[in-house]
Amino acid sequence: MTVTTTATATATATSTAAATATTRRTELAAFLRSRRERIRPEDVGLPPGTRRRTTGLRREELAQLAGVGVTWYTWLEQGRPINASVQVLEAIARTLKLDSVERTHLFRLADVPGVVPAGECDIPLPEAIQEVMNAMDVPACVVTDRFDLLAWNDMYATIFPRVTSLPAEDRNTLLSIFTAASCCTPLADQNAYCQAMVGQLRVAYARHVGDAAWTHFIRRLEAESPKFAAAWAAHDVAQPGTFSKALRHPGVGEFTLISTSFAVHTVPGARMTVYTPADEDSRTALKRLAAGEGRDARFPCWPAHSPERTVVTARPSDQLATGVVR
Repeated sequence: MTVTTTATATATATSTAAATATTRRTELAAFLRSRRERIRPEDVGLPPGTRRRTTGLRREELAQLAGVGVTWYTWLEQGRPINASVQVLEAIARTLKLDSVERTHLFRLADVPGVVPAGECDIPLPEAIQEVMNAMDVPACVVTDRFDLLAWNDMYATIFPRVTSLPAEDRNTLLSIFTAASCCTPLADQNAYCQAMVGQLRVAYARHVGDAAWTHFIRRLEAESPKFAAAWAAHDVAQPGTFSKALRHPGVGEFTLISTSFAVHTVPGARMTVYTPADEDSRTALKRLAAGEGRDARFPCWPAHSPERTVVTARPSDQLATGVVR
């Protein structure tokens, strides 16, 4: 009975995997056709012609521009079970003028794991998102489900200057919490929020199993923080929620904020976190910071741990003028 049951389960799993692969190839074929049909010949330096029966580029034209075989590309658009290399998909993505979201979608449909844009901190955000945060008198930021910091307002940068001043590839709130020196972190208790954040990361990771970018990020955290390695090994899970966070600033002392997250539907997996004062004393502390009081204050360990830090960093709204937050 056990052998029969195992064989049945294996056959079912194989059948499901085959059906998923077929569906993915069908989606890939439809996506490629739709992107090809929107490219006008003149967009890629070809004459428009007068005898075209369909809009957009012909398959042979796209194949030639991308440097791939016409037959091979035709099979790809027909949803046939063929494998595409990273280099070929890159060439097709460039020819089709795909943006970062479309490019990621292409690679996922082609079942090529781990290939994502250069950095999740380079994901374009609608300027309206930044304007919403700028209009707030409390700290606010936007992070991905991997805790990459995409955007923030001035109040957030005032309280968390270390992470906002980092290069894009290091601008990650979870990485900052686990690697920051305890003497100069804005968190009054670093350990208080670690378990919940790792649990949220574990839930998000389930949607990215096999993705090399995610695997690299987790391996980096494990290498840099034994505390994270232990928490990750526990396999605890959690969902984003509302948390009370005890914070501190060298200019105004300690205060408590309530963090609440909202999904940002224009960027898959992203959420906006808004920090509101938990009590009147905390509200007063935020008002003092907003008025500029204590903004230049530094922790005593400043020269040793943050010699490159600037208190007032470039506002994300300036970066969004180019359409990309870097």
